Amino acid sequence: MKKNIAHTMRTYRLFFSLIAISLMSIPAMGQVSKDTIRPSVSITSSYKPVLRNAVKINFSGAQMNADTSHPALQYNIPHQSLFYAYQPISLRPLALQNDTNLYLGMRHFIKAGFGNFATPYVSAGFSFGDGRKSLLNLYADYISSKGKIKYQDYALMNIQAAGIFMTPKNEFSLGAAYHSYNYNLYGYDKSLYMNYSKQQVEQPMQDIVINAALRNTAQGEFGISYNPRAVVSIFSNKDKVSESTIAINAPIRKQFGDLFALNIGLNADLTTYTSKNLVNNVKISNNVLQVAPSLIFASPRFSVNGGILPTWDNGKFVWLPNVYVEAQIQEKVFLLQAGFVGRMVKNTYRQLASINPYLATLTAQQNTKETELYGGIKATLNKHFNFSAKVGIIGYNNLVLLINDTATDMKAFTVANEPKANNLRIHADLSYINQDKFTLTTGLTFNGYTGLQNNLKAWNTIPMEITSSLRWWAFKQVLLKSDLYVFGGGNYLLKGNQSKAFNGGTDLSAGVEFKINKMFSAWMDVNNIFNNKYERWHNYEVYGLNLLGGVRLSF
Repeated sequence: MKKNIAHTMRTYRLFFSLIAISLMSIPAMGQVSKDTIRPSVSITSSYKPVLRNAVKINFSGAQMNADTSHPALQYNIPHQSLFYAYQPISLRPLALQNDTNLYLGMRHFIKAGFGNFATPYVSAGFSFGDGRKSLLNLYADYISSKGKIKYQDYALMNIQAAGIFMTPKNEFSLGAAYHSYNYNLYGYDKSLYMNYSKQQVEQPMQDIVINAALRNTAQGEFGISYNPRAVVSIFSNKDKVSESTIAINAPIRKQFGDLFALNIGLNADLTTYTSKNLVNNVKISNNVLQVAPSLIFASPRFSVNGGILPTWDNGKFVWLPNVYVEAQIQEKVFLLQAGFVGRMVKNTYRQLASINPYLATLTAQQNTKETELYGGIKATLNKHFNFSAKVGIIGYNNLVLLINDTATDMKAFTVANEPKANNLRIHADLSYINQDKFTLTTGLTFNGYTGLQNNLKAWNTIPMEITSSLRWWAFKQVLLKSDLYVFGGGNYLLKGNQSKAFNGGTDLSAGVEFKINKMFSAWMDVNNIFNNKYERWHNYEVYGLNLLGGVRLSF
């Protein structure tokens, strides 16, 4: 039995071995008969993938290497909490089409009101133009009051027009104005002079002004900037004075690189004055010519202006200094300033009447030379507080002092000239500004006059002044405002060369404006809240408490 099984196993092993040898020989037979054996399948079509020739070689841009260097650039960025009258328009993408009609908001207004002391008030302003190529502004206002004292009346009217016309490289401006001031010389003793008529105390003044200026907005290839200006004024006091002035100022600036610049200015101020209805009328020519060269060095932290002002005062040559320095100790935080500067003040009838409207007819005109040596600081305490202080010593040649006309009834003021005088002036101001929502400014000034020769005191000057102003948008529709003026009493001259001090004064005003809607607003002002009837000029008492209110239309 075992023999049969062994025989059977050997038979199977032989059979499988023959099958394996046959299978392994098939590929070899295929290789050998490759050229003799025909395939049984006929290929009728075939696909052969190929690459097409490129019509154009396209290069893909390689990424640029990042520039790791840090350029030292200087930026002068204004404080973001400040609110400026001129606001830049927003930038627009190039893909957008520019609107040919620049939207400038509600550009016209009319404001009218009435108050005690029979006080009508009206003002209006209109603006035309697109703001890019041309702009025309028109403004007018009128106010008058009647006080409780005889002839304590006044009326003021102003009409002004100003236009700006722009080209790609220049800006041309033209303006005209008419001012009418009607005062009365009521500062006399009513018990001694009872028969003055209205015509005898009237002080009507008129001022016509025309001005023109040209300024380049783009520097040429030589880096030169120019801004010539001309002003013509015709000032008159009815039946008393006629005065005309032509003032020309032509500054030129040449820039040398980023740090240096050269300024050259030519100034001419020519005045003709004629009096009327005097026993001996006068005709005066008051001319000042000046050249103003200066060299400027200005870096981000330090700047120096060095120059002199050769001046011809009615043919007499004088020189004035024009040197000042500013240095930032800590950028945008603390700044030191110092200087030695001078100026020539023209004592025209127009100039002096703007200080004291009760001025008598002039019989002469002498200009004042001022030189000031000063030092000061400016500081930004935080994002909103700004502070500055300055101490200066001012030297005067031919200082003009205004005194009551002691030779007559003292109702007008005449000029007393002081050949030489000095003034120690200390000034400081502080401001808190939070954009256009809240603004508070305060200023303090001290004056100490010394070294007078011909006058015992600096008549009718103010030894101390405090000014303050508040503007607060308490709510979206409510604007609150307030103004404060405080001054210390000076000295005035009585008949017989008697000196006397006058009291100071405090004038506090407050107001409110409420927006009813987009077009209409209601407003009210309360002036001289303390009802302080002070005298800034001797014998001329101001009004007491007065109220003024009305409406404003914007469109």
